[in-house]
Amino acid sequence: MQPTVIIPTFWTRRKSRGAERSSTHFDHPTTVGDTTLLQACLRSLEGVRGLGQVVIIVAAADEGTATAAEDSVRELLDDMPGIDSFVFGPAEMGSLHRRFEQLEFADVVDGVNLTSYGGARNTGLVVAAVMGSEAIVFIDDDEVVDDPDYLVRAMEGLGTSDQKGRPMLAKTGFYRDTSGACATAGPTPWSDMFWRQNEYYDRAIGLVAKPPRLKPTTLGFGGCMALHRDMYCNVPFDPWAIRGEDIDYVIDVRMHGGDMYLDSEWSLIHRPPAPVSQALLFRHDVYRFIYTHRKLEFAKSQVDLRQVTAESLMPYPGPLVDASIGWRTRITALLRALASTERGAYFRTATKVVPEAQQYARDNCERYFAFQRRWPMLTDRLWKDIALNSLFSGERRVDRGALTGRFPVIRAD
Repeated sequence: MQPTVIIPTFWTRRKSRGAERSSTHFDHPTTVGDTTLLQACLRSLEGVRGLGQVVIIVAAADEGTATAAEDSVRELLDDMPGIDSFVFGPAEMGSLHRRFEQLEFADVVDGVNLTSYGGARNTGLVVAAVMGSEAIVFIDDDEVVDDPDYLVRAMEGLGTSDQKGRPMLAKTGFYRDTSGACATAGPTPWSDMFWRQNEYYDRAIGLVAKPPRLKPTTLGFGGCMALHRDMYCNVPFDPWAIRGEDIDYVIDVRMHGGDMYLDSEWSLIHRPPAPVSQALLFRHDVYRFIYTHRKLEFAKSQVDLRQVTAESLMPYPGPLVDASIGWRTRITALLRALASTERGAYFRTATKVVPEAQQYARDNCERYFAFQRRWPMLTDRLWKDIALNSLFSGERRVDRGALTGRFPVIRAD
């Protein structure tokens, strides 16, 4: 299989400092006009064997930013004629949503978007289905591929069965830092004595080197992930997960009867910029883990799902998605307020953000399951869709000025 490479990119108009002044829920969005990281990522792909089509998804908090970012991406790709690329921006999204409505899938529009992590990844899945891709590989724009056989390794084992006869339809590699070592989270500060996210994560990372090479995992690295058609056409990402959509996807895969496999011989270099704000990152994690806990609880009432418990997600993210998550977040926010210069932001997290996150989880935890049940039907209808395929392949151009692109009804005889 020659996989389609999908690179989601996340953009902002300007850099913001501090949790309260950030206008985006992305951890470290790229400022429009700065394509340094993306350029390094794409250049590193030029030497990769078996490289087919590369799809760049341009996501931003607002359409105007996405349009400006798209222009920057297209200018960058003009200097890389050796890469068979397709840039997906607001104009393509408008056409895609109209096609959804035409095929009577208007109810899934909210789950395929350019404004959230999960929504952007779902956009990539839809594009892959339209192109008829048997497999996809996600790479993030702040990563560098230093192995010419990266895609060969990505496909090894995908679509086969493990020693117990379980199908391996989803796999993940892992991140290395710029020195080439396995990237870890580092020591746990005293203010995180009831949080210990770094410690739990590093315990899970410690299992990478243990045999066998391919093994079920609780981890998911969205920038080093391969999905078979039989997986991505049946299980989408959760667009209501604020962040950590890759590990959330591991949970979704499990709920629907599968497993994510970790490949200890598949990796790339991760060079993430510093987050806008540590308090903002924590606030997103509060939403993330409270939402996941509520989602696991709600799933217990769904008779068609395999039950996934916090205990089965040890060592990470299990301790952070069990019933203790409420008090853990409040106490940690207060302790961080004592230890950090972002005191106000952490105090607001303890007093306001936690109840807001709990309300968000109650309001949205069941939406993913309704969305997922429609997903296989959507991807089946869109598989090699004639109208969209002609647009995505470049045979037909969308009017970017008017952001239009209506299609005539196409019926199969």
